[in-house]
Amino acid sequence: MDASANLEALPRVRYGFLASQTAYVGLALVLLSLAITWLAPAFMSIGNLINISKNFSYVAIVSLGATLVIITAGIDLSVGSVMALVAIVTALLLSWLSALPVAKVPGLPTLLSVAGGLSAAALIGLLNGYFIAVVGLTPFVTTLGMLSICRGLAYVITQGHGLAIAGPDSRLFYALTDGSIHRLPVPLLYLLCLGGVTALLLRHTRTGRYIYAVGGNEASALLAGVPVTRMKIQVYLISALLAGFAGILMAGWLGSVPSNLATGYELRIIAAAVIGGANLAGGVGGAGGAIIGSALIEVIRNGLVLARVNAYWQDTLVGVIIILAVLLDRLRSRRLGR
Repeated sequence: MDASANLEALPRVRYGFLASQTAYVGLALVLLSLAITWLAPAFMSIGNLINISKNFSYVAIVSLGATLVIITAGIDLSVGSVMALVAIVTALLLSWLSALPVAKVPGLPTLLSVAGGLSAAALIGLLNGYFIAVVGLTPFVTTLGMLSICRGLAYVITQGHGLAIAGPDSRLFYALTDGSIHRLPVPLLYLLCLGGVTALLLRHTRTGRYIYAVGGNEASALLAGVPVTRMKIQVYLISALLAGFAGILMAGWLGSVPSNLATGYELRIIAAAVIGGANLAGGVGGAGGAIIGSALIEVIRNGLVLARVNAYWQDTLVGVIIILAVLLDRLRSRRLGR
């Protein structure tokens, strides 16, 4: 029997946008932007808005994958280290391939380098998923261990130094990772495409229903015939792939890959997902919330800089917003009788 036919028996979650935390966070984003514009008119300049959209895209791309994991009641603490390790692998491959005959074929070194980096990300995601879904280790411990492994490998490979993006294909690599189309940053365009795909996956596919079912009530999902193990492995695979892709984009943005790339990004990424409405208890979350939460964090950072406020207040304000967002969601859930 098709497992999707049994999902009606599972606990249902109200998905209406106006009844969601995402709507309130979106409203907060608009009000905060207006307040910052009043304090610093330069905030709404075209150049600054382009800068904001580019900067938050990296976090938002990874937050899409982190949201999928959180919906299944899991967590992925390894994403920042995966970003660094994948970017390093990609930079190394791009350099090595420049000395091989494949360098004579335009675009091939870039294609192979990116494919190699994403393959490393896929392996990490599969390992995370296997140890969590099959072996039964807790997501927190498993991904915390993977965080340390990936960051350690990043330092071992680079010996603590940065790697330059070099080779005959480097110009194409920069165009694909740090270019712009009609003044819109390429990372933002990637984000919009990936966000649309993620939203379609969650709302209009059987896989999306399975993901919500696993986080809503895993025991009931198993009884309904949902392939829980496969779903868990898939979300960690997607999370690692998106983290690796964002790491490659950041390498193009920076022009090199420092060994400490994306250090501490784990908390920022998870914070974006939670602020956007993903519930750490599982069963709730969406692509739009991940993007809005990421944008809110970047607007806070940018606003503090323009208002000449000490940038160290950023983490404090983000922490306050996380607590307020969770509190608001709890109060709203009680009112709706969930």
